[in-house]
Amino acid sequence: MQREILTVSEINSYIKRILGQDTRLSSVLVRGEISNFTRHSSGHLYFSLKDKTGTIKCVMFRGNAQRLQFQPGHGMEVLIGGYVAVYERDGVYQLYVEQMMPAGAGALHMAYEQLKEKLTKEGLFDTARKRALPFMPQKVGIVTSPTGAAIRDMVTIMRRRYPAVELYIVPAIVQGAEGASSICAALDVLYGQGMDVIIAGRGGGSLEELWCFNEEAVVRKIAESPVPIISAVGHETDVTLSDFAADVRAATPSMAAELAVPVQSQLMEQLRLRERSLVQHYESYLQQKRIRLDYLAQHRIMQKPELLWQDAQQRLDDKARLLEQMYSVYLQQKRQQMAKEAAQLNALSPLSVLSRGYAVCHNQNGTLVRSAEQVQIGEQIAVTLQHGVLTGTITGKEEHTWKQ
Repeated sequence: MQREILTVSEINSYIKRILGQDTRLSSVLVRGEISNFTRHSSGHLYFSLKDKTGTIKCVMFRGNAQRLQFQPGHGMEVLIGGYVAVYERDGVYQLYVEQMMPAGAGALHMAYEQLKEKLTKEGLFDTARKRALPFMPQKVGIVTSPTGAAIRDMVTIMRRRYPAVELYIVPAIVQGAEGASSICAALDVLYGQGMDVIIAGRGGGSLEELWCFNEEAVVRKIAESPVPIISAVGHETDVTLSDFAADVRAATPSMAAELAVPVQSQLMEQLRLRERSLVQHYESYLQQKRIRLDYLAQHRIMQKPELLWQDAQQRLDDKARLLEQMYSVYLQQKRQQMAKEAAQLNALSPLSVLSRGYAVCHNQNGTLVRSAEQVQIGEQIAVTLQHGVLTGTITGKEEHTWKQ
């Protein structure tokens, strides 16, 4: 019997088509233990899933791996959703993982702790990021289910406590697969409306029902709030990751409403008390000033204001006399100095020399004649005496050198 000869690739392709037509293998849930776990640099996850008697290879591509709420690892028991197909190149069948979660009763708790540790390391829960709630908010936004008791309680409490507040309610799905995206979308709406404070939460429920507020997308969206935000999820014993990311955690939605707005009647009473206190303080202040004014009015200065400038006038007279004395001494010193300097100048003056019988001779050009060589026979000269000037003509000259 002649048989068809097939290539390896043809066999692998044929098996892949056969498996692809099996509706049971196109969507499976498999429980097992992870072994040989590897996270590739591409972001894809490669590992084996085993039980007591068998092993199957698994791959989880990056797009699906990025949505994991926990960190898988070797030896961890997990529940996997995906499909079975053949990897043609190697001729092996493997489980292509689309969803994965820890198995067992503590699965959600493990995912909670792993995400909490991750976001804590990022600083998303740091107390330094927390903002104080506004004292008297004008606009309060609320994200919650429109049909639960939580929204009714919050609206009733805030209307009763602070009627002037404007409430902006954006309904959202707060549990189930669509919850996280619905909550994020509702928060985005309020982020663009200029709220003073925002409340996000819901009433009580099981861990699974509250899980939306542990989703990474919701926690990050709460942390991005441009205004102070209150997380009010479940009852007092329920603590979600949204509580850590919010600026303030309220044990219940009702408590969130109480934290968000003050009691208007109490504010009015405080205002009245402050008004009375201010009036009393002002009256006491005025009374003290009246007493002080009466005391000053009886002072002798107020009775005889001329006393204020009499002393000043006497001090001014004293200073004037002192100034006159100092000025007189100063002038006397200057006169004596000038007389001394005048005597010195007179001793050096040419006129003083002339008074002793000496004369000064100038030639016809006005040049002082110091030597007989400076003039010629027949040249005219001028001789200055103490009293008057003589003019003459040189008729003869004799040169001498006088020794000092």
